[in-house]
Amino acid sequence: MNSPVFGFVGVGRMGGLMSARLLKQGHKVHVYDTSEAAVAASVKQGAVAAASAAAVADAADIVFLSLPNPEIVQKACLHGGGLIEGTRAKRVIDFSTIGPRTASLVAAALAPRGVVYVDAPVSGGLAGARDGTLAVMVSCPKAVYDEVQPVLTTFGKVFHLGEKAGQAQTMKLANNLLAAAAIAVTSEAMVMGVKAGLKPQVMIDVINAGSGRNSASQDKFPRSILPGTFDFGFATGLSYKDVRLCIDEAEAFGVPMVVGAAVRQMLAITNATYGADSDFTSMCKVVEAWAGVEVRG
Repeated sequence: MNSPVFGFVGVGRMGGLMSARLLKQGHKVHVYDTSEAAVAASVKQGAVAAASAAAVADAADIVFLSLPNPEIVQKACLHGGGLIEGTRAKRVIDFSTIGPRTASLVAAALAPRGVVYVDAPVSGGLAGARDGTLAVMVSCPKAVYDEVQPVLTTFGKVFHLGEKAGQAQTMKLANNLLAAAAIAVTSEAMVMGVKAGLKPQVMIDVINAGSGRNSASQDKFPRSILPGTFDFGFATGLSYKDVRLCIDEAEAFGVPMVVGAAVRQMLAITNATYGADSDFTSMCKVVEAWAGVEVRG
């Protein structure tokens, strides 16, 4: 059996790194992005440029998406020039974080064309995308999962969460809420300690040796906050979008999120203060500014 031809719509920071992994394995990859620079970077690595998302779906058997928000995913899939107009692709694997309602909507719209939408958001940041160590959360019919799982291992560890589009999105939103919450509350604890005269690195060492350790204390503070680089690799605007989606879904389910709402507010303030393109570790800068101290190693 011939190897499938792949397409990739959205070859920006995450998508560019993920499509590069397919190219390095020798696969043919057709790419489209509204950014000419992003497409040019992929072509330089061996990809074939396409004029539209529809053109990608004309050339590829399986199309991957890595796009920033629900509106752009709907446009790329369902509007004029979108994947729905393609003639070849029968599998659309969406790595974007768009929430369960949009995932269900896109899946339902593509189904009459014989196209199966695979809900497959990822977690692990730019380093995970580059190294192939992402957590890939998948919901789709089991037979389709068995079919696409081998190629998904190119990107990391794969988890099948259910057969219904949107279930993987729910898992991703829960994960991203926890990731943002860890930064927010660890920032408050660290700033309090520094204000009291404690050394930041010693605080981190103690927290990571004790019951307070979390993803922020173990990774984000040592890598991006203590050095003052604030460059972990996930934008404040994207984190804010994900947490807003999470709170919206929780409210739709009738699940209260008191702490989640506070995290959303912290991200809203960070977004307004430092901009959507700032790193989401900049939440710590907000607390630092309020307290008049800096947490640096």
